[in-house]
Amino acid sequence: MNVQELGLANLTEAFDRCLTFWHTDPADYAQITEIPNETALELAWRNYCLWHEEDKARRTDVDDGMIAQVKRNIDRFNQQRNDFIEQLDEEILAWLMARCSFRDDMPINSETPGGIVDRISILSLKVYHMYEDTLRDDIDEAHRERSLQKLAILHEQRADLELALQRLLDDCLSGTRQMKLYRQFKMYNDPSLNPELYRQSKA
Repeated sequence: MNVQELGLANLTEAFDRCLTFWHTDPADYAQITEIPNETALELAWRNYCLWHEEDKARRTDVDDGMIAQVKRNIDRFNQQRNDFIEQLDEEILAWLMARCSFRDDMPINSETPGGIVDRISILSLKVYHMYEDTLRDDIDEAHRERSLQKLAILHEQRADLELALQRLLDDCLSGTRQMKLYRQFKMYNDPSLNPELYRQSKA
């Protein structure tokens, strides 16, 4: 019941529907309502954008100026992605604190619920594109079989993560585990912390 209340139920199916929609008409990404949790939806959208910018960054048939712009896009989307992971964790922690209390001696989980949702989103992208690869007409059967094997592993890994999310929330609610917020502090994106940026501003 916990993931339902948080709007995070059936994430794998929800992300799959989002990705099918976004690959058809990404301009209307915000109109999709497959994920009740708005923060999880925004996080998934940033991962979608990141995925395709990372693909562009590997091109060798374009000039360096385009790759530089792609790199800046990647930095921007990745910072937004991390911001939404933290925002989701804040929302989940507030939801938990309204229902239970934590003691300092309770064990913690090395990965936060928001981090798990992020990984489910990324695995959903891998599932989508690995399946897409199996449909190509320019590959031999050995290639197709390898992709099908990888696809099966990706499905299993994603199902494991969805179960891990549910169990983590259950553990927190039952008082056997506590949740803590972990901040990313991406220094390279902060002009006041990245020496390449703050030294330049003083020059």
